Amino acid sequence: MLQQAKQRLEQADFIVIGAGAGFSAAAGLTYSGERFTQRFQPFIQRYGMQDMYSAGFYPFETEEEKWAYWAEHIWANRFEPSALPLYQQLFALMKDKNYFVITTNVDSQFAKAGFDPNKLFEVQGNYGELQCAKPCHSQVYDNETLVQKWRSQQKNCQIPTALVPKCPVCGGKMAMHLRVDHRFVETEQWHIAQQRYATFAEQAMQGNTVYLELGIGFNTPSIIRYPFEQMTYRNPQATLIRVNRDHPEGFAETAKQTIALTQDPNAILSHWLQE
Repeated sequence: MLQQAKQRLEQADFIVIGAGAGFSAAAGLTYSGERFTQRFQPFIQRYGMQDMYSAGFYPFETEEEKWAYWAEHIWANRFEPSALPLYQQLFALMKDKNYFVITTNVDSQFAKAGFDPNKLFEVQGNYGELQCAKPCHSQVYDNETLVQKWRSQQKNCQIPTALVPKCPVCGGKMAMHLRVDHRFVETEQWHIAQQRYATFAEQAMQGNTVYLELGIGFNTPSIIRYPFEQMTYRNPQATLIRVNRDHPEGFAETAKQTIALTQDPNAILSHWLQE
């Protein structure tokens, strides 16, 4: 099946890549276990946190506490890691092909690995950006410099009050630019990326297309997983390659067009590159 999948990728006129949390976890950006307990011990002791995912929803009593936690979370997942080998391998396979990437991941690994930003749609936002919490306007703000200050001046799981971010327009609270509810800011650039993806996806409906689905479960299946199934169903020339250890099952209607791979993504991509 690995060889069959590789052949389909080589023969494809279009490759639509969809990546979720499972792919970044396979690359090394795990949100629990040793990576979490080693980095977040002060927060674990103070708040009883279990992992980075649930910690992202913790109801902090103060903004000083909230941004002290997020400083470490952002740094660990967005700014500290360079391009990880798994993403570099994927780019090596795709760089000369006609591809487009849609991802729910917010860690910028695709951009770091070299993927064309004009062929990338980050649906859920990015750890490197802040937005007005209300929001009162549709602009986002890079946070790297601020995160560095938060980390350097954080004490007892709090940042100085003077470093608490305020909206430059309304003066209110700021939030992470992550889609957690209806207040997520869809910037002009977000809409441009959405349109580029829609255009590519429409073109791919008429060709020999591979939908390469990487590490997507059932947290937000309506964004990538279900649309990939539907587009595969509508295009008799399409192949859906699903890389997923825990959830390889798919629609019965697309079973004959689907190649489900449950091996470690690192082993799969290494095998494809060695062929």
